Amino acid sequence: EVQLVESGGGLVQAGGSLRLSCAASGFRFDDYVIGWFRQAPGKEREGVSGISINTGSTYYADSVKGRFTISSDNAKNTVYLQMNSLKPEDTAVYYCAAGLAGATWFGTHGDYYGMNHWGTGTLVTVSS
Repeated sequence: EVQLVESGGGLVQAGGSLRLSCAASGFRFDDYVIGWFRQAPGKEREGVSGISINTGSTYYADSVKGRFTISSDNAKNTVYLQMNSLKPEDTAVYYCAAGLAGATWFGTHGDYYGMNHWGTGTLVTVSS
């Protein structure tokens, strides 16, 4: 059974940092791109960042570039999202998702396709 479990969300003041974790199981980790997505109240879900596990290539939305860093620990089948210089507009439920490498795509404006498996999300709240 494919599982993606997010953790690390919480309440932080503007300018602060959080690190999200996504623990994956039930599929061949190396074959996938793992991404982080977020959905704020009343808004559509958008892509934040992604990493190709096999190649290490990373992708970032313009809105988080330079502030967020995605990484993976392949021995632990875990992907991290280090979020620095957080802003109130980063407040959202953050989801991780997996899609087969070669069948996924991330744009720089939060657009994406090809993610097949989703976690249940973790809430990040940034206070001003």
